[in-house]
Amino acid sequence: MKNIKRFSSLLSLSLVMLASCCAQPAQKLTLSGLDPAKFVDTIKGKATALYTLKNKNGMEVCITNFGGRVVSIMAPDKNGKFQDVVLGFDNVKQYADTKNTPSDYGASIGRYANRIKDGKITIDGKTIQLPKNNFGHCLHGGPEGWQYQVYQAKQLGPQTLKLTMDSPDGDANFPGHVIAVVTYKLLDNNALDISYEATTDKKTVINMTNHSYFVLGGDPDGLSLDNILYVNADNYTPVDSTYMTTGEIAPVAGTPFDFRTPKAIGKDINAKNTQIKNGNGYDHNWVLNTYKNGKGNLNQVAARLTSPKSGISLEVYTNEPGIQVYTGNFQDGTYTGKKGKVYQKRVSVCLETQKYPDTPNKPNWPSCILAPGEKYESHCIFKFGITK
Repeated sequence: MKNIKRFSSLLSLSLVMLASCCAQPAQKLTLSGLDPAKFVDTIKGKATALYTLKNKNGMEVCITNFGGRVVSIMAPDKNGKFQDVVLGFDNVKQYADTKNTPSDYGASIGRYANRIKDGKITIDGKTIQLPKNNFGHCLHGGPEGWQYQVYQAKQLGPQTLKLTMDSPDGDANFPGHVIAVVTYKLLDNNALDISYEATTDKKTVINMTNHSYFVLGGDPDGLSLDNILYVNADNYTPVDSTYMTTGEIAPVAGTPFDFRTPKAIGKDINAKNTQIKNGNGYDHNWVLNTYKNGKGNLNQVAARLTSPKSGISLEVYTNEPGIQVYTGNFQDGTYTGKKGKVYQKRVSVCLETQKYPDTPNKPNWPSCILAPGEKYESHCIFKFGITK
């Protein structure tokens, strides 16, 4: 009798488990191998998920609304094989763990990308103290910047995702109630088109960008120093030992910062040069030639990065005056990313279109002030191709 009852109990349990499995079928993995279920969570009271964009060529981009982050980009190489060309994590919990794995991987940065000196801005004569989180400065909006907040997401179609950030007045002490919208579009020419818009009810500063760490070789085990870089800029903005812009606009001619003729990133990255030392490699803003008379030309290439290994090329177009080139100098093998890969120093390259760093305190530079009744508009296009 006991055996019959035990069998009956086991049978009932099996039926419950089977019903549960049937009610919640496993989600299909993305082309990049991501499990969408690992991005379903509630963070700070808001729901997170993974959104997938695909174009007619089979290219795929995966984005989570936590931080508006690009999690993976599958682009074809010279042999027709799709490669994941950005760093990131395979679950939302790692992105949200600011204690153990703080990162900017793929993020939609706001309110202010890059550094603000001493975390101070002055608007209409009033000095405002922002949080300090990087050598005494405010970096990427501070420790609670938008990369660590949840955007409201709406997928408008198989190739378009709209993300909205409702940022209250006083968010990280930035003034003004700001509504910001980031729209990702995966175009059929293999370009990831990113547009930013924002409005405010009080005068404020804003400077948004995407912080993807590109690994065009498709292999985060190898360095990106062989990548060939072109930057359409005659000048750049030097920094001090705390990575803060000095206010100078200096010519690239005769320096390791001259990428007007394409060259390998690794060629001069260890040169005996004060700016290379200050930046621990390349972590600088270039003053783009594509920006003239207050306008950027989206029809001119601002920068181009190519991997000789994979043949994958990336062209960057923007209406912004600057682009930050960062060569992953602070990565040190601390983080384990997608597919169990450990991310070492200089395995990736960031190309962040932007206003110049510390523009709020440099009145002669293109303004980052947004006033009520105005609309902030920024545009960046990452166009992928193949160089054989």
